Amino acid sequence: MNWMDRLNERAGLMGRMLETIGAMEDLPGSDLSDMTMRSAAQRCMRCENTKACSNWLDQNTAGAPAAPDTCPNAALFNSWLKVS
Repeated sequence: MNWMDRLNERAGLMGRMLETIGAMEDLPGSDLSDMTMRSAAQRCMRCENTKACSNWLDQNTAGAPAAPDTCPNAALFNSWLKVS
């Protein structure tokens, strides 16, 4: 898989994760969040659990209360749920 395909795949998984746990509406909006989102994207790019992530997302199409512990961004994404 080339770099651009990997970037697209990971961005898709990250977006699906945020939608699945209901955090998309709670994304913080500031310069700090830009840096935070870049860091989250980098963690997702380095993640080696994409198959497990994709499977988890496929099994939770109706939604889930939180990101799975195997997600390198779980603590961050779940913290956005607590803000609302």
